[in-house]
Amino acid sequence: MAPNKFDYELPVHPVDYGVDLKIDQVKIDPEAQRTLNEKRAQGIADNMVREAIGSIVVSRRPNGDHYIVDGQHRWRACQLSGYDTIKAEVHQGLDQEHEAILFLIKNRESHKPSALDEYRVGLTGGVKLFTQTESVIAKHNLSIAGSTSANTVGAVAGVLRIVSTYGAETLDRTLTIAEDAWGRAGGMCWDGMLLGGIGMFLGRHPSVQDDKDLARRLERFGTADRWRSAVLSRSSNGGFNNSGTGSRLSSCYQLIVLEWNKNRRKNRIEI
Repeated sequence: MAPNKFDYELPVHPVDYGVDLKIDQVKIDPEAQRTLNEKRAQGIADNMVREAIGSIVVSRRPNGDHYIVDGQHRWRACQLSGYDTIKAEVHQGLDQEHEAILFLIKNRESHKPSALDEYRVGLTGGVKLFTQTESVIAKHNLSIAGSTSANTVGAVAGVLRIVSTYGAETLDRTLTIAEDAWGRAGGMCWDGMLLGGIGMFLGRHPSVQDDKDLARRLERFGTADRWRSAVLSRSSNGGFNNSGTGSRLSSCYQLIVLEWNKNRRKNRIEI
């Protein structure tokens, strides 16, 4: 199941439409929102058509505070333009987790948040896919970030794909094997294409339990950089094959199978 198709659920709750709210009384909860892009907000303000701005979506919390769920860039644009009020769709009775889920629902089809923003907000919303992934990431003393380094994983969609398809335990084993094979210096072992290939191998062949042997075989083939080059070469095949994500993951998986089978008489795997 792709992460952006995860089923988000909300409780039944009252909603008021067309409510005029004072701009300066509306707040932003950074844990339940994507990162505010000031340049984007200024661009909206520079080309503002007041009658076409529409309604933002807010949550009225029990203490009476109004927090933006969707529309923070339009709200900021109105603020920059000097407007006093803005129309809002006001949801009542939601806690912070529900606000995060409502944000993800509202942005599922249009203005979809980045993978990193969706992950961060999904954690706030307590979505199982994201919380399970975070538990494994933290277990390995890693964090999800916008780029990859020795202690951060930038392949957000890749690790979510492993968990959603094969489970959290497979991601746990995948990270261990990658680090055992290549070490974490520089973070190349956390490359999304390589993690995806290992995860696919483990997920498709649950009878393979010798993770140490698999790591040794990956290391024997070469560094993470060499693996990346081999996978990209195999997936493109001189331009004759599709070189998209699916093709690269499949190519990585196939190369891992070849290494697993090398000099092995028993427990061989057919591609």
